[in-house]
Amino acid sequence: MKQKKKTKLQLAQEAAQAAINKTNGSIVELGEYTSRLYTSLTDIQELFDKIRNVPSEEKVQYEKLKQIRLEWKQQAEKIEKDYRKATVKNAGVGSTVGMLGVGVVTMGPTLAMGVATTFGVASTGTAISTLSGAAATNAALAWLGGGTLAVGGGGMAAGEAFLALAGPVGWTIAGAAVLTSGILVLKTKNDQKHIDDVFTLISERDVKYYELAVVELNERIIRIIDESAKLREAIKEIQTFGLDYKKMTEAQQFALGAYVNLMNSSTQLLINPIKGLQPKYTEKDFNEFISWEKKKIDTEKGKKYKNLIIALANFLYKIDLDDRDKKLLLKSFKNNKEMCKSLNVTKKEFDISLIDAVLEALNYKDISENIRNNGINQ
Repeated sequence: MKQKKKTKLQLAQEAAQAAINKTNGSIVELGEYTSRLYTSLTDIQELFDKIRNVPSEEKVQYEKLKQIRLEWKQQAEKIEKDYRKATVKNAGVGSTVGMLGVGVVTMGPTLAMGVATTFGVASTGTAISTLSGAAATNAALAWLGGGTLAVGGGGMAAGEAFLALAGPVGWTIAGAAVLTSGILVLKTKNDQKHIDDVFTLISERDVKYYELAVVELNERIIRIIDESAKLREAIKEIQTFGLDYKKMTEAQQFALGAYVNLMNSSTQLLINPIKGLQPKYTEKDFNEFISWEKKKIDTEKGKKYKNLIIALANFLYKIDLDDRDKKLLLKSFKNNKEMCKSLNVTKKEFDISLIDAVLEALNYKDISENIRNNGINQ
């Protein structure tokens, strides 16, 4: 039997999924190196803790770094724990193992570290660390499954996954994996082709962003390898300094100060998120938009549908829509009961004014960024 030719949308979605898988592979690799970096930082910290009479300013600095790393480690452990719970819970619903984007069968400590670093302990957007319980699990599950966990038998409803994706993972995955689950069936072929073209553009956009994210992930790995080597050399040196700061030579004391700086830069490699995988439209963006006096949407209505506006702003980021696109997208969204439920909007409430608000919010962000950039360049 002759195999049916794949549509442009299907090919675009496959390319997006392949890009997701490649990104996941880099996150797994990142986890392996962050684990080693954390071990080296713990080892050098233990050496510092044994040294007496360290000046208070230096001690305060490395004690603060110790606390930051502890919080990062706790977050990684939480992601792993929540993931394991979800896996057990969903065992009877569908196979989690078969859905993970890179063939990851378990969420071990190393992979959890990779996820924690990728999405950050603290960022200007919503980081996994700021989410609690199920939300953090959903974000990790949605990412690691490339969205398929969200739609398939992984235990997450499409709407719940959409919210998770609109948080730490932001614009990623949403088009190809979540929203295409049963919401794009339109009555006429012409309408279907038109809406398929919109989703094709979204998938193609995501591929470009994934490719940039992989470059950023690989650059982070290279930096971690370099810093880890420096830390190992520092550990060897410190072991020859003795345990009393006052009895050390001036050169040794200077070296210790340099090693505190090294610990700082290495810690930043653990906690700073991968920018390419952060939300493109954040709660901060929304707050600036809703405070804008010239916006068309009513302030109270905008606040009521904040989650919807942020989620769809990430989904439609850098996508140009005409009036027909808007109407077809609205019809698609309204037909997704799970998504409407998770975004706290009824089918009746979900009207074209909300789509217009999303586009206005994105336009305001573009204008604001241009003004800021021009101000810097002048």
